[in-house]
Amino acid sequence: MKTYLVGGAVRDKLLGYPYHERDWVVVGSSEKQLLGEGYTPVGKDFPVFLHPQTKEEYALARTERKSGKGYKGFNCYAEADVTLEEDLLRRDLTINAIAESAAGEIIDPYRGQADLQNKILRHVSDAFTEDPLRVLRLARFLARYAHLGFVIADETIKLTQVISQSGELQTLPAERLWKELEKALQTRSPEYFFYGMEKMGASKILLPELTPIDERTVAVLQKSVDLGHPAPINFALLFFNKNLNKTTSFCERLKCPREYRELASIVCEHSSLFIQTFDSGQILNLLERLDAFRKEQRFEQYLTCCELIYDTVNRSEQLRAALVLCRSIDAKAFAEQGLKGKAIALALREKRLQSLANLK
Repeated sequence: MKTYLVGGAVRDKLLGYPYHERDWVVVGSSEKQLLGEGYTPVGKDFPVFLHPQTKEEYALARTERKSGKGYKGFNCYAEADVTLEEDLLRRDLTINAIAESAAGEIIDPYRGQADLQNKILRHVSDAFTEDPLRVLRLARFLARYAHLGFVIADETIKLTQVISQSGELQTLPAERLWKELEKALQTRSPEYFFYGMEKMGASKILLPELTPIDERTVAVLQKSVDLGHPAPINFALLFFNKNLNKTTSFCERLKCPREYRELASIVCEHSSLFIQTFDSGQILNLLERLDAFRKEQRFEQYLTCCELIYDTVNRSEQLRAALVLCRSIDAKAFAEQGLKGKAIALALREKRLQSLANLK
């Protein structure tokens, strides 16, 4: 039984790029042996185990044979006679098909180090076309490393176009598309995820609502990334100049988390109001539409998005001051006057309007 460090940790170590997780492949062993040594099985489709102490993932070396449609349509063979080179051959890109032994020796049968040096994202074998998920992963890797000068090899682009034309992309579940998009939005150059998808012929199939991505959206998105804003902000910025129906459709189709979906919707629907001239009624209406009194964190995220879109903070300061002023008015005072139910709500709103009239 031998173990090798594989995948992203080896790739990024060679690049001098930060990494946070380590994956291992086990050669010359079996599921029975790993279970006997205290490893915990976690793989549903493949023989993957957690180390009893480190909790890092250890996978038995395996080969795969295409047996059906989609990224799960494979038969897996993971017996003790599978070699390290056979396991690496099934991987997607040469830069991901490099292993490191316990002694620190680099095993690189498919010239991944050369492609790292030349900054090329290249498939390991023609079996690349068997897994449609690799189109999404390749686009994400492009977004991750574009700032270092990485490009996709021409012959790999051709294979991705074969996948796009095969109908296999339509078999990908929404959750996987969302997962890859979310990861891409946390990279240094997320716009390259969309550029890559378009070049591979996958955008109109998987991201029709966002195709093509326009220059203004790219500029605003890059500004957000440079300032270190989180993925929900970056996601919402994709929709500030989009149709609300398309935004809603996209979020529902990808089953986006509520935090992302709600922020994207209010930025799409209300970001244009940010730069309009307001009277007190319009300010209060906007605060109410944004549900700012109950969801202050989302309100702040909305303001951040608008500041990035319009390159100004003056309106944010005004809206924050308006929210503070409105919150300073205590509804209890109206109850003490004998008002009830809707009468309290009406009196509270009227008092807020009066206060906002004096806001500069």
